[in-house]
Amino acid sequence: MKTKKIYIQKSHIAFAGLMLLMLSLMVSCRKYDSLGFTPGTGKPTITSVHTWSKTDTTTTYDTTISYDASGNVIKTPVARTNKVGPFDSLTTAGNLGNYYIIYGTNLGSAVSVTFNGYTAYFNRALMTDQSIIVQVPSKTPYLPPLANDSLVVTTLYGKASYKFTILAPPPTPSGYSNYDFYAGSQITLSGVGFASVTGVTFGDVNGNTANVTIVNQNDSVMTLQFPSTSIIRGFLTFTYNPGGTSQTLTDKQELVDIDNAYQIFTDDFQNGWSDGSWASPSGKSTNAAKTGNASFIASFPAGGWKIEGFSNWFPSLPYDPSYTYLVFWVKGGTVSHTLNIETNTSSAGYGQNSINPITVPPNVWTYFKIPLSSIDFWKPGTTLQQLGFFLKGQNGDVDETYYFDDVMLVK
Repeated sequence: MKTKKIYIQKSHIAFAGLMLLMLSLMVSCRKYDSLGFTPGTGKPTITSVHTWSKTDTTTTYDTTISYDASGNVIKTPVARTNKVGPFDSLTTAGNLGNYYIIYGTNLGSAVSVTFNGYTAYFNRALMTDQSIIVQVPSKTPYLPPLANDSLVVTTLYGKASYKFTILAPPPTPSGYSNYDFYAGSQITLSGVGFASVTGVTFGDVNGNTANVTIVNQNDSVMTLQFPSTSIIRGFLTFTYNPGGTSQTLTDKQELVDIDNAYQIFTDDFQNGWSDGSWASPSGKSTNAAKTGNASFIASFPAGGWKIEGFSNWFPSLPYDPSYTYLVFWVKGGTVSHTLNIETNTSSAGYGQNSINPITVPPNVWTYFKIPLSSIDFWKPGTTLQQLGFFLKGQNGDVDETYYFDDVMLVK
């Protein structure tokens, strides 16, 4: 009886093993059916990498058709840029965020794809045993020592490596320490792609340019020193070399040359302007500064209606339509406030104007570059003699202190 019992147990084990094998084959078949192919079981290989698409930066125009209330057809041209289209080309280098096709053999059981050791996402529904479509992650290392130019596909049956370079991104500023400069001053840029920058120029829309000195740089921070220029306002153009070919890129952030602007206050009163405030303390102060060593301090008593600012009774500034912007930095008080920009040349008159509001956040420097055409600032035929900032206090307010710097009119 004992021997028979052992035989029955062994039979049960064999039967269970057979069932598990059949179940495994069924699941495997279902998995492969869902893929549409059976992955190879050999060691994977990578034979080439191809581009997936290409961005066309040429501006083209489409025409949209609409109808007015009378049923008339209105045709409106709409600009189209940065169109993405299919583009298959062999490559050994790639850009962050772009899609590429990896070709090879025995790739169907891939469990991971890495660029320079950084894991990339891929969709199994878009792969075959000979190809994988993959996007280079935006955080993939592209500078030594982390960047070793390695593309690795790991499958259930091994690894395949391929030499593939991740190109440095173009210089892309995400922040400027200042938007105004004067000869000899410095501005620090934060962002990405600065390590490959070999030169920087400052230029305007009329083709005037000036070379800017790179003081120091790494991939995320670059400090620039500006020369004396004849340019009123313009843009930075970077020359960079991401992968053996020199390229240029012009940033969209406009900068103002203080030396070529009409200055009201820049480290001190300029061009005959002086303190025209209604409260004190006011005037030049070294307590805070955005550029240089001093700013204009303005006091707004709790609950009061006060205008702090500037006056110029002589020589004043006659109306000039070539002036385009009012520019200034302001450091706010303890809470956010609305200030109204006042001038004696507005249609409402000084101290009566509530149609030029700006919101100033607390305790930070905020940059304002306001088109004169967008505010009631300067009537033709008048002479500018007063510029102020009106805070209409409310019950419960506290005393507020503001600082203004680089107050200018810019053509």
